[in-house]
Amino acid sequence: MGTRLYVGNLNYDTNEDGLRSLFSEDGRTVTDVHLVLDRDTGRPRGFAFVEMGSASDAQAAIDTLDGHMLDG
Repeated sequence: MGTRLYVGNLNYDTNEDGLRSLFSEDGRTVTDVHLVLDRDTGRPRGFAFVEMGSASDAQAAIDTLDGHMLDG
């Protein structure tokens, strides 16, 4: 089991493929991406969970991407 990261304040146009691509840059391993959707509308709620392959990949993603703007 990897390390799960909370990713917040996402643009409502962000999708799972975009998150997977961003978090896997520099060779980091992404094992799962879950974009949380509104139960009634089916639209993204503005946050997601990204599971990284290891704690070191998770820390590298945090160090690199904290404050990064995606689809903004």
